Amino acid sequence: FSLSFLGEFGKYQFLQFFLQVLSGLTAGMHMLSLVTVAAVPEHRCFIEHVDNSSLSMTPWNSSAILAAIPLKPNGELDSCHMFDPSAPGTNATVACTSYVYDTTYYKTSRTIDWNFVCDRRWMGAIVQTVFMLGVFTGAVTLGGLADKVGRKTVFCWSALIQLIIGVGVAFIPEYFSFMVARYLLGIVGSAGAYICGFVLTMELVGPSKRTVCGITFQAVFAGGIMLVAGWGAIIHDRQLLQVIYGLHGCLFLGHWWWLDESPRWLWMQGRAAEAVDIVAKGLRINGSGIPVDKEYYVQKAKQQAAAQEKSSAGLSDLFRTPNLRMKTLNVCLCWFANSLVYYGLSLSSGKLHGNPYLILFIMGLVEFPSYITIVFVLDRLGRRSITSTLMLGGGLCCIVAAFIAQGSSTSTAVVMAGKLLIAGSFAVIYNYSAELFPTVVRNSAMGLGSMCARLSGALTPLISLLDSFDPKIPAVLFGIVALLSGFWVMFLPETMNQPMPESIEDGENFGKGDTWFSQCAGRKQRQNSVYPDDPEQMVPLKNIE
Repeated sequence: FSLSFLGEFGKYQFLQFFLQVLSGLTAGMHMLSLVTVAAVPEHRCFIEHVDNSSLSMTPWNSSAILAAIPLKPNGELDSCHMFDPSAPGTNATVACTSYVYDTTYYKTSRTIDWNFVCDRRWMGAIVQTVFMLGVFTGAVTLGGLADKVGRKTVFCWSALIQLIIGVGVAFIPEYFSFMVARYLLGIVGSAGAYICGFVLTMELVGPSKRTVCGITFQAVFAGGIMLVAGWGAIIHDRQLLQVIYGLHGCLFLGHWWWLDESPRWLWMQGRAAEAVDIVAKGLRINGSGIPVDKEYYVQKAKQQAAAQEKSSAGLSDLFRTPNLRMKTLNVCLCWFANSLVYYGLSLSSGKLHGNPYLILFIMGLVEFPSYITIVFVLDRLGRRSITSTLMLGGGLCCIVAAFIAQGSSTSTAVVMAGKLLIAGSFAVIYNYSAELFPTVVRNSAMGLGSMCARLSGALTPLISLLDSFDPKIPAVLFGIVALLSGFWVMFLPETMNQPMPESIEDGENFGKGDTWFSQCAGRKQRQNSVYPDDPEQMVPLKNIE
């Protein structure tokens, strides 16, 4: 039973892909919504008898303010200290007790409501970390769950819960409940629907279209980031803003009826009749007029199931054999490093000088040239060389940006260049992982990679707090990790134009001895695939007589 009947990418695949790729939009939106909903505006101490409220209109450069607040070496007001009012005339300073916020860009935000600045700044960072831990939990649990109960089931339920929590979280007045809600939103919002949608796409479209479809997912995710900025610039009330972010979950209400389960998954589960029905429906929509003999395939599936003992492979199988184990660890570091730099740069958009909405918007926009280029070169230059080059470049940008004066247009440009490069390698790593690992553990492997990415995503806001010791620390750390991983990627096998491995045994033998260095030396060691004639078979051919 082969999906090659359906062709690479017909009308049916397009319709299904459109439904699946929408999950990227809301994933990107929820991932960075705190940049606007919990934005940290410029702030200074509240000065008695000068200010009347935390949104005081007193000009910041007025003499009364300058007399009460010390300046930092760079000539800006100290945001966390004021001269001690009980000891006038001395230069003794005390920490602020309450604050005044600059309302140029942000009228309301969780940070203003809860004063998450100065010595409470970590409380704001923790919320983003908790969200990423939710995405981490989702990657661990929902990836495996989708392999058991089906991709569509997990997708649809995640999308529904995401709608409910996404709207509800706007009305939570209390910090800890807010964190719990953000955590759950992470599980369903950026893990459940997104990972399942991605796997559904990879299992449905032909091999030549996987690249374009995989990259489109990333581009739609970037579109979600741009939407965060767009809505944020229009709507200044954080409550309404969060409700609008949440309501984007309505896009998935029709998926219960329109989205189809993955025929590959159904077939592997022994639910051949359903798989054949879906393929037949696809052929009908594509107008290919090929008849499908359902009885024949159902019988064939039964014989096959009898011949094949049920092998349920899991996460542990990725570490049992030496070659697969090294590939797994390598890919995990690669996900970890990409995500660290990607979110490190995205979340720092508030630190770059200028209109924060515009900067966040450009942060999303700058990913598109990267994706468009990759679609054209990925199947010509190969996965390995592109991933490695982009990561080394992105790592260098991070380190260079650390040593340029903050707030200069040069440093903004270098940060944007780093974002462009790292977005590219982040996009390739999705496709690369899906092609490196065998079908029986593919979802688990993608889940594991995604898990490493979320783990580093959760560390990013915390690492960013280290800038209170020295502003260079976070960027240099991000850069070093990217350089290390970019170098190690050179030891992975190239997957371009190779059939996807199916069984654990295929996965172990896949690309043995093929590294970037052996390729440069011209030694091509290639294990031939177990099934030479049709790489798109759903099951290894050995079992079919």
